[in-house]
Amino acid sequence: MAKYVDGFVLVVPKDKTEEYKKMANEGRDSWIRHGALEYYECIGDDLKPQEMGDMKQLGFESLAKAGPDETVWFSFIVFNSKEHRDEVNKKVMEEMSENYKEDFQMPFDMSRMAQGGFRVEVEG
Repeated sequence: MAKYVDGFVLVVPKDKTEEYKKMANEGRDSWIRHGALEYYECIGDDLKPQEMGDMKQLGFESLAKAGPDETVWFSFIVFNSKEHRDEVNKKVMEEMSENYKEDFQMPFDMSRMAQGGFRVEVEG
């Protein structure tokens, strides 16, 4: 069965890691409660670019312009379809707007986050 994935790459200051993990756990609970199939928050562990013969890869730290005092996170949420994603995200956003105050500060710079929706083409 085809699925749909929301994917994110973001940079979190190392001194805000625990604060981000707390927020991510709350986010996981909300997305799963509202119907997401799976939810993952992954902190960079082995981000050195690999060489494959003559080809050199761009590393996540370079891609995200992360400094030595920052960590790169790769996060993704799995849904049944794009329509399912839209339904779940609407419920999650409504819940978040009720729970978070206007003065809430994200533990990372939102302008450095990349986000996109992806249709799964190969699944194993």
